[in-house]
Parts: sequence; C-alpha cells; structure tokens
Amino acid sequence: MSFQSLPPLIASIFSLLAIATLLLTFVMLGSRWLNHYLYAFAAESWLIAGLSATVGAYAGYPELYFIAILTALFRGLLLPYLIWRIIKRQAVDYEIHVLLQPSSSLVLGVFAVVFALTVAYRVGFHLDLAGTVAVLALTVMLSMKLLGFLMLAVRQEAISQVLGLLILENGIFLGAQVLVPGMPMLIEIVILFDLLVAVACFGVLVRYLESAVGATSSANLKRLVG
Repeated sequence: MSFQSLPPLIASIFSLLAIATLLLTFVMLGSRWLNHYLYAFAAESWLIAGLSATVGAYAGYPELYFIAILTALFRGLLLPYLIWRIIKRQAVDYEIHVLLQPSSSLVLGVFAVVFALTVAYRVGFHLDLAGTVAVLALTVMLSMKLLGFLMLAVRQEAISQVLGLLILENGIFLGAQVLVPGMPMLIEIVILFDLLVAVACFGVLVRYLESAVGATSSANLKRLVG
C-alpha cells in the first residue's frame, strides 16, 4: 500500500478511525469508573476492526476481512464480556486508590502523545513518509503504547491494569494493520487468542485477591511467595 498515493477520502477515513481510537484511550485514562474503561475499550476494538476492514478493502488483503470479524468478536464482544463478568463478581466498580488523579494522568497523556508525534515525524521524515497516514498511524501506535504503560503505572485495580495491557496491545495491533497489512494471518490469530488467555489469567488473579486479601487492588501484592 503506497501511503503517498492514498485518495483523500481513504486517508481521511484512516485518520478518523485512528484518532477516534486514541481519544477513547484518553476516555479510559481520564475516568475512575471500571464500566467506563470497559465501554471505551469495546468501542476502541470495534474501531480497530473497522480500520482492518478498510485497509483490507483498499489495499487488496482479503484476509483482513476475517481479521476484522475476529477483532470485532474477540476484542469487541468476548473480552469485554469476560471483563464485565469479573467486574460484576467483585464488590468494587470504582477506582478508589490511584497513584495519580485522572486530570494529572490526562496531562501526562498529552505529553506522551506529543513525544510520540515527535518520534513518528522524525521517522517519517527519514523514510520520506512525512505528511502521510503512516506518520499518523505510527503516532497513534506509540501513543497508545505509552498510555497503556501509564495506565498500568498509575492504576491499582487489577481490572484497570488488564485493560491497560489491552490498550498497549491494541496500539500495536492498530499500527500493524496500517503499516504492515500483509502480516501473516496466523500471527494475528495467535495474538487474539493470547489476549483471551491473558484476560483469563487476570480473572484468576482477581479471584485470588478477593479470597486472600479481601480486595482487588494489586497494591496488596507486597511480596512474592514461593
């Protein structure tokens, strides 16, 4: 796919989907309600599925239609449903203890996006891709990775942290759909199933925290027990 020759309409659709995905990440970062995290992640996953289908239609990769369907089903439906069940089982649906308030997290998130934009612009300039969708895709990918790490660092609820991990992976997946649309389909399917395993493991962790310490905050894990 040649980024220089993209029609304006297709470039606008790519840009709109990528920016909307990044904004939903900020919704998660600026909230303390677990349900808000979940709804934003589900919407983000559906947008990435739409992006995959758009890339498949324009770039001539029919396998991306299948990836889009799997993304919508796994990331947009199955994973949110499993996380919703975990939230319903626990007594806490609100982030009580945070290392950084949502407003301060948003400010740090803006700085992270500026840093990602600077890096993406320099990479695009050296690869002669400045002003193309590739720079925006790289910016969104790096931004979501940084915001996912930020959410892992400043949130203490186990659900918040698993969603931070999923944000990080969503960023990588989004960038791969635009920058490397020909990535083997088997690898992408394996990634989707890995996410399912990760959520299942976090579900076990949440149940352990509830039974062992009576709370679901990872701050209660003070030491390793062999």
